[in-house]
Amino acid sequence: MAQTPENKAAWLSGSKVTPLEVGPAPYTQPGPHQIVVKNSALGINSVDWAKQLLGEGLLGHISYPFILGEDVAGTVVEVGEGVERFRVGDRVVAAAAAISLNTSLEGGFQLYTVIREWLAAPLPESITFEQASVIPLAVFTASHGLFDAGYLGLDLPTVPAPPSSADKQAVIITGGSSAVGSTAIQLAVSAGYEVVSTASPKNFDYVKKLGATHVFDYKSGTVIDDISAAVKGLHLACGYSIGDGSIDLLAAVLAKHEGTSTHKVIALAGGQPGGGSIDPSVQVKFILLGPDAAGPDSVVSKIYNNYLPEALANAQFVPAPEAIVVGKGLGKIQEAFGIHMQGVSAKKIVVSL
Repeated sequence: MAQTPENKAAWLSGSKVTPLEVGPAPYTQPGPHQIVVKNSALGINSVDWAKQLLGEGLLGHISYPFILGEDVAGTVVEVGEGVERFRVGDRVVAAAAAISLNTSLEGGFQLYTVIREWLAAPLPESITFEQASVIPLAVFTASHGLFDAGYLGLDLPTVPAPPSSADKQAVIITGGSSAVGSTAIQLAVSAGYEVVSTASPKNFDYVKKLGATHVFDYKSGTVIDDISAAVKGLHLACGYSIGDGSIDLLAAVLAKHEGTSTHKVIALAGGQPGGGSIDPSVQVKFILLGPDAAGPDSVVSKIYNNYLPEALANAQFVPAPEAIVVGKGLGKIQEAFGIHMQGVSAKKIVVSL
C-alpha cells in the first residue's frame, strides 16, 4: 500500500473498565497467509460484553489493553505472502481470532483487522456487509462443536448436501433461533443430518425454514417426550446444546433414546444446567475455542475454505438471524453491548462502520 492507513479501535483498556475507549490503534501489515480487512460491519457477541462485565472471571488469559470483536465483514486492502484465495478489493466475511490467540491486532473492533486467510470466505455481492457480519463466530462455534473429532465428530457439510437416504442420522440442536443455532442447523443439514430443534413458538417457522425437520417449544412440559418421539427409531448422532436447561433436556433424550446412537455426547455452546442430575451415560463437552480451533488444519478452516464460498454463492447457507444495525462507528459498540445484554430473539446486533 502506498500509505499506511490511520487505524482506530474500541479498546477494552482494563479489567471491567466501561466504556470501551475509542482511540488510535496500530495498523499491522499482514504476515504470511494473512490479509488485512477494512471493516464495514461488525457483529456483537455475548462474549464481548461478558468479558467487559466479568473481567478476570472470563477469558483470564487476555492481556490489557485489548481489542475484542470476532465478527467482521469488509474489503481486503492488503495480502501477505503466500495468500492465494484473496486479492485486494475482494469483499469478505471473516472470523477475527484475537480471543483465541490473545492478540489485539486480530481483534474485530477496529477499522482494520489482520485476518488469517483460512478464516475468511469471499462474500457475494448479493449479501450486504451487515448481513454477513452475523456469520463468523457462529460458524466458528457451530463447526468446531459439530465436526471436530474432540466433540461430536460429525461428517463435514458439502455443496450440494448429501442426498437423502433411508439410514439418515439425526442430531438435536437446541436454541435454533439463536445465531449459533441458526448456523448449526444449516451446517448439519448440509452435512446430511436430520435436525430436531427447540425454540419459542413464534420462531418455529423461522427455524424450519433453516432446515430443521421438527421444532419444539423448549418451555413445554412435554418437550422431552416430544423430542424422544420425533427421533424414535432413528440413528441419533448426538446433541448440540444452546440455552439454559438444554443440557438436561438433551441428556434425558439421549439416555432414553429408543434406537441406535453414535455416542451419547453433548457439545455445549452455552447455557446453564437446569439443576437436575444428568444420566452418567451421557458426556457433556464444553466447546473451547483455543488456538487449535483457529489453526489452518482445523475443521473451522475447512468450513471457510471448502464449504462457505460456494454455499453462500448459491444460498445453500444464508446469513441468519436477521442483522439489526444499531448505529455507525466504533463509538456505537458500547451502546450495542447494552442492547445485546437486554436479550434478542432471532436477531443479531450489528454496528456499521
